[in-house]
Amino acid sequence: MLATKLALCQNQLLAVKEQGLFGPESVTWRVVGHQSSIVGGLRSLIIQSLHPLAMAGVAEFSDYRARPLIRLQRTARYVAATTFGTTDEAHAAAAMVRRVHKRVHGVDPVTGLSYSADDPSIQVWVHTVEMHSFLAAYRMFGGSLSNEEADRFFAENVQVAELVGTPASLVPASLDEVRSYFAGVRPELRMSAAAGDAIGFVLRPPLGSRELLPLQLPMRTLSSAALALVPRDLRRLAGIDRSPLLDAAGIAAARPLLMALGLPVGRDVYAAVVGRDTTNIGRAAMERQAATA
Repeated sequence: MLATKLALCQNQLLAVKEQGLFGPESVTWRVVGHQSSIVGGLRSLIIQSLHPLAMAGVAEFSDYRARPLIRLQRTARYVAATTFGTTDEAHAAAAMVRRVHKRVHGVDPVTGLSYSADDPSIQVWVHTVEMHSFLAAYRMFGGSLSNEEADRFFAENVQVAELVGTPASLVPASLDEVRSYFAGVRPELRMSAAAGDAIGFVLRPPLGSRELLPLQLPMRTLSSAALALVPRDLRRLAGIDRSPLLDAAGIAAARPLLMALGLPVGRDVYAAVVGRDTTNIGRAAMERQAATA
């Protein structure tokens, strides 16, 4: 009897680990697993570039100009691992990011201030903008989401920020906390030449080779939709504002494109990204649990 109970507990723990940090009942699986997360990711890149210390690290250490698709794929793999991977995969992905962060530091030429990828304030900025962008895109393209569910989404993802060493106490964990955070950090934001390059990379992706040429129109359509979701005051700051009519057109064009891309919803969105079938994670553990019950 004791051995059976121990085996049951072990199988339950294994099932939880194989479901990863969140699980199928989480708001995170619903939001990040939706096709709209592509637009959310592009939106986050635009906004993140307006923080000078965050942008300094990207400008001096990222290879996004030379290898734009590889840079986007690395980001997608990290999101896939921390959202839909097993617990071990999420921690392994974060450990790799922490190793990279160790060598990302210097002096920002815009402000003259020192920066480091290990600086919790920069990490909070990058994390919060990314999560808020996923939420904004889901609310536009995915479906309704109550403020209570939005609170759950931010609270769930505090643990993702912790994976790279960000203290949980600094991470906004509700919609109100996120709004308060953005209001507080707004005076620190500014446009720079480096930010202009990064925003141009998003809005006019350099996909000029013959193999990548078919991606030009879809990527620019999705980028236009992402721009439409950027707050207007930040667009004015960046010098990329445009009329509401163009915003509406960008969003309208993106809706059928997201469907036409044929991307599945949920964990399957990232199956190809992580290179394995993510739809059955936890099923084997559940079957073992049932067999020993």
